[in-house]
Amino acid sequence: MKITRTAFVLMLLTLCSFAVHAQETATVLTGAELTRVLPTSFYFQGQNAPTQIRNSAAARFGTNRYVIVGMVDTSGYAADMRAKYEGFFITDSAVEINGHELKTGAYGFGFTDDGKMNVLDLSGKEILSASTTKDSSLQRPRPLMMARSGDGVRLFSGRDYVTITPK
Repeated sequence: MKITRTAFVLMLLTLCSFAVHAQETATVLTGAELTRVLPTSFYFQGQNAPTQIRNSAAARFGTNRYVIVGMVDTSGYAADMRAKYEGFFITDSAVEINGHELKTGAYGFGFTDDGKMNVLDLSGKEILSASTTKDSSLQRPRPLMMARSGDGVRLFSGRDYVTITPK
């Protein structure tokens, strides 16, 4: 009787862990799902810039947790700001970017030529910097895209990427 009870408890714990894992599975959004969550413009450091819809991406973790990224038209920004700010990064729950925690919020981001992705608060202050990985096998790199990877998604800038996972 004791073995049966132990086996039942272990089976129940295993099923619960699968259910929790399934809730956090990443789905890269496309089409109407993407346009529904994508803002048409973004405020950053005192300016409002239009979203480049073709260079935007979003992922859903589970049923209702989102990460939304998009490049914006930075032509109105100073040259030094354009060098570090490419677009917006919005998350409605805590995530990790290459193991660095990022709390819920709206941020600016940029990829650098020296292999970093920097995340900035809305005033332009850097709050996170993560090293990127290069995927030389990527057939058709785009300026910005997401692809599912393990428990999370890869956010690509060309062939350089960071991995975003739910926290």
